[in-house]
Amino acid sequence: MKPVHMPALAAALLIGLPLLTSAAGTGAKHPPASTTSVAADVEYHALPAGPLANLPFSEAVRVGNMLYLSGELGTRADGTLAPGGIEAETRQMMDNIGAKLARHGSSFEHVAQCTVALLDMKEWPAFNAVYRTYFKQGRYPARMAFAASGLALDARVELQCNAVVPGR
Repeated sequence: MKPVHMPALAAALLIGLPLLTSAAGTGAKHPPASTTSVAADVEYHALPAGPLANLPFSEAVRVGNMLYLSGELGTRADGTLAPGGIEAETRQMMDNIGAKLARHGSSFEHVAQCTVALLDMKEWPAFNAVYRTYFKQGRYPARMAFAASGLALDARVELQCNAVVPGR
């Protein structure tokens, strides 16, 4: 059997993909019959009970010590958007994310990456003014922002975050 290329092995191990040894150059027309499956445990955490509980996605997915949160809007407990514009929606959204992080054993201190969708990029400075207050100065997550032509529930902003769960 041909040896496995180490960078390919490392990449497969990191992202939990099944690993097939290469049949190239052996004259074989199909991959070898035996494969090694390398997969991390994946934990799916359902949305909590409430008006949005039947949506087709998880509140969070945990793989090892990484926590992947679904996008969050500035919705109140009744499922309606916080009134008051971008600042109010952002504050409610960040409070919702903080509660999710706490439920799953993490916090804003351990957020590594966020992706923000804004209905209007002109509101980026107002969003940032609220967003930055949830993190320690100089300890901001890596982030990407983009404009969307529309967001669920006619929201002005949606934020998705990935965080480390410490101690695991």
